[in-house]
Parts: sequence; structure tokens; C-alpha cells
Amino acid sequence: MSKNSNIYPTPDNARSGEGDILQKDLAIIGAGVAGLYMLYKSREIGLDAHIVDRAEDVGGTWYWNRYPGCRCDIESMDYSYSFDEALQQEWDWTEKYPSQPEVLSYLQHVADRFDLKRDISFGVDVSGATYNEDTGRWRVHTSTGPDLDAKYVVMATGVLSAPKDPKVPGIEQFQGRVLRSASWPHEDVDFTGRKVAVLGTGSTGIQLVPEIAKQAEQLLVLQRTPNFSLPAYNRPLEQEEKDQIKRTYSLRRSKARASHLGVDTQSENRSALEVDEATRQEAYWDTYNYGNPMRFVSTFNDLVLSRDANQTAVKFVADRIHDRVNDPDLAERLIPRSYALGTRRPCIDTNYYETFNSDHVELVDLLQDPLTTITPTGFTTQRASYEIDDLVLATGFDAITGALSRIDVQGRNGQRLNDRWAQYPASFMGVMVHGFPNMFTVTGPLSPSVNSNMFVTIEQHVEFIAGLVANAQRHRSSVIEVTYDAEQQWCQHAEDVANQTLFPETDSWYTGANVQGKPRVVLPYLGGVGSFDQMLNEQADTGYPAFDFTSRSALSVTS
Repeated sequence: MSKNSNIYPTPDNARSGEGDILQKDLAIIGAGVAGLYMLYKSREIGLDAHIVDRAEDVGGTWYWNRYPGCRCDIESMDYSYSFDEALQQEWDWTEKYPSQPEVLSYLQHVADRFDLKRDISFGVDVSGATYNEDTGRWRVHTSTGPDLDAKYVVMATGVLSAPKDPKVPGIEQFQGRVLRSASWPHEDVDFTGRKVAVLGTGSTGIQLVPEIAKQAEQLLVLQRTPNFSLPAYNRPLEQEEKDQIKRTYSLRRSKARASHLGVDTQSENRSALEVDEATRQEAYWDTYNYGNPMRFVSTFNDLVLSRDANQTAVKFVADRIHDRVNDPDLAERLIPRSYALGTRRPCIDTNYYETFNSDHVELVDLLQDPLTTITPTGFTTQRASYEIDDLVLATGFDAITGALSRIDVQGRNGQRLNDRWAQYPASFMGVMVHGFPNMFTVTGPLSPSVNSNMFVTIEQHVEFIAGLVANAQRHRSSVIEVTYDAEQQWCQHAEDVANQTLFPETDSWYTGANVQGKPRVVLPYLGGVGSFDQMLNEQADTGYPAFDFTSRSALSVTS
């Protein structure tokens, strides 16, 4: 497709540049939750900003992930922007946990309400970004649209936006239908009368399985590592409870920002080991019956700090899985025994475990019987062969750094971000990487990101970046760069905090263990959203001491 195609119109307010280049103050990569808010804040501080996104509409992960049952695991009244009171009051969520269509509709409403689409180019695939030290500007290279030349670049590429395909021999020879959860067809997919295999039992697989089972003649669930899942108890929201929340939204939002996980879990600050068994069981039943994974892992303050405390939660959830699955041996194979509850993001479900009570649903336990190859008509394990019509891949993501690693980002002296992150994904608070001036990341590595309510942490980052840039503009500084010392101190702090928990012991996408060759690091910052917010505010209040501001484009890089 030609770069001159008219699906990439130059916005009315774009300054003309040489050839097919948009000259902007700030370029934003990604039109999801982070990109939309960054564009809004950029306008607020007087910057001419523009978004490019490979999708054909706003939404980010909520544009691409359209699989049956796709639903957020944060309650709808919390999974939304807080920056505009009128927006909070006018949008009417319908369910406790919002479905993908409803989240996408909400983001489309936000884009229309604030007239954001006039500064967005859709269908544009970004291939690279290069910093020019002579001009102090970034060139964003695209393969399907106009390049951008900008003073600042914000990578709003998302934390779960780089799908990971399985390394399974023979998959290319499968003659049936292959469906990927992260790029699901926009039209309905009919599984009636078909034999279907779902590979992957993370959050996506857990949401998909009950929905596909409603139609399929046979459903094979290929499980590599079982996950903890709690019942969502999803339901329509009553108008009275929505009105009550809206009347006190300001307080609800402030509590979320001050909380550990970006939502008010209403938990008591006590250890699981300091109460008797009856009190502990009552507390677990209370949070379990509410149906919120963040509440459950916050039932006690030491569930991800103490193995003994964690085992009390594991036993409770294991007992509930046995309650939900008729076959005790099958239930046992669905229970994780190799890692601590909460060190992978706990899932929520509607009838996931109950689905295995159906005669046409079978668990294929790949730990006991490893997958060997995909055949033209199915797949084989070490012990058996299976015939299928459809293969559904719910195999997860190269999380947090994955989307950025697929862009050739070059900073000072041609240094590549992929090379910088080859051994360790260094950053300062997930906002900036030394050696890459004027480039910011939203919820990058070593920020709360996936261990929180993403809307809260996205707003934190976007507002901090906007304040940082506004400060530079006021002082006529052309280059912003985090210092090497500040970056390294933050990396050490994040690692020290992680090492106080059980997270480093668990292989998961939180630690990059699901991607071959990826550095094994606890990628999210585990110190909590509230303390993270305080540290961001301290930076702003004290003049951003972690950053160098200069009117020159030549700062030395510490290797």
C-alpha cells in the first residue's frame, strides 16, 4: 500500500513538512487507553500532538481482543478515566465487569467526546524510531503511513499488545481453522458441530473455554500450567448502586490512587498467620464470595510475602475448585501446585471449572502428556493422537516490553533499545530510559502496570509525563533525559522490593519466563500504586531531580 494512500489524510492542523512527514511537537505510538489520554493532556499543555496506530480504530488491546467471553478483570466503575467529572457522570456501565464490546464503546465515546480522532492516523504500522542528536528530534518510521518528525515521542504501546505464538512443531501444516485470541475476527465465529482445541489456560483461555463449549461438539483444553481462577459473580449493575458510586466518585478515585493495587480492596491490614482458622476462613469466604481477585489476594497483607500465609489461601481456593469439579482427580489437575497464589495475576471466570463437568469437554494435561506436534488434521501428544477442526491459540503475550521490542528504537549514538534491554529492562519508574532523550514510556517496565488497575497507573504516568514536558517548556529546555544514576537506583529499588515477595520464584509473563531468551526479571514494580504515586509527586514537587534538562542536544551516555 502506498504511503500516499488517502486513508492517511494529513490532519487540518498539521504543519507541512518534507515529503510524507508530519511535523509535530509530540508523537504518540498507540491509540489505546494511554495514547488517548496522552493526546488529551498534550493539548492541555499546548503541544501539537499526533497518534499513529496500526488498528483501524481506537481501543488498543480492546480493539484486537474480541474473542468470545472477553471481559475485564477490574470492575467497570473503576476501569475508566477519572480526569473529567462530566465524563464520569455521563457514561453508564451496564455490568459489574465490563465486556470487550462495552470497553471499546467507552473508548470510542471518549475519542469522540474530546474530538481526538482528528489527530490520529489509523492503519499505520510503526517500524522504528530514531533520535537525531543534531536536531534533538525523533523520526518515527512507518511502513504503511506517514512518518513523523517530533520533538517528543511517547510509547503508549500497551503492556499486553504483543501476542506470543507457541513454538509448536507442525503448526504451519494444520489444514483446519486457526484462531488467535489476540487478533480475533470481527465477525462471529460459529463452532457448532465442530471439534475444537484451545491451547492455553491463562485468563484468555479461562474466558474462552465456557463460551466455546456452548457450541462445540467436542472441546479439548490443552493445559500447560494451571491457573488460579475465582468466580466473577458478574451481574447487571443496579441503577441505585451506580448513582451512589457516582455521587462519591471523587473519594473512590482518591482511595484507588492511594491503594496498593489501584482499587480500594477494603481489606484489613493483618497477617493470615495472626488470626485463628475460623477467622481466616470467614475472611476468605467474604472476599471469595464478593468475586474480585484483587480483593481476594488482599484478604491478608502477607499473602505474597510469606509462603506459610500463601498456603492458607492456596488451600482455600483448591477446596473451592474441588467443590466446582465433579471428578476429584480432574480437579486436582486443574489446581496450581508449583507457584504461590497471586504471583501470577489471578483470573476470574464464569463457569470455567464447571465446564469440565460436561461430557464433551476434556482436559489434555500437557505436563503429564506433552504436546509433540500439530498434524494436518489435529495434534499428537506423547501418548495419544487427536483429530480437530479448529485450533484456538490463547498463548499469551510478550508482556510489558514486547511491543517496544518489535520497534527498532535507536537513541543516542545509534544505541538500540533492544540492545540496552538485552540483559535487563532498565528504566526510571517505567517512564524513561537513559540514553533515549525525549522518549517516554507509559507503564513501562518497573512500574506498577499489570500488577494494578491499569487505568489508574496509566493516568499517573501520563500526568507525570505531561508535567515533565510542561516544566521543560517553561524553562526552554529542548532535551529531557533521566540520569543514569537515577535510573540505576530505581532498578535496584524495584529489585529489592520484588525480592521481598514470592514473585521471583514464579515462572510467568510477570517475570518474562514465557518468552525464550527474555531476561528473567520481575517486570512490574511491586511497591504499590499509592507509594509509586507519592514518589512521582515528590519528583514533580522538587523540580524533577532525576532528570537532566538542557538546551543542547549533546549529553554523554554512561554505558
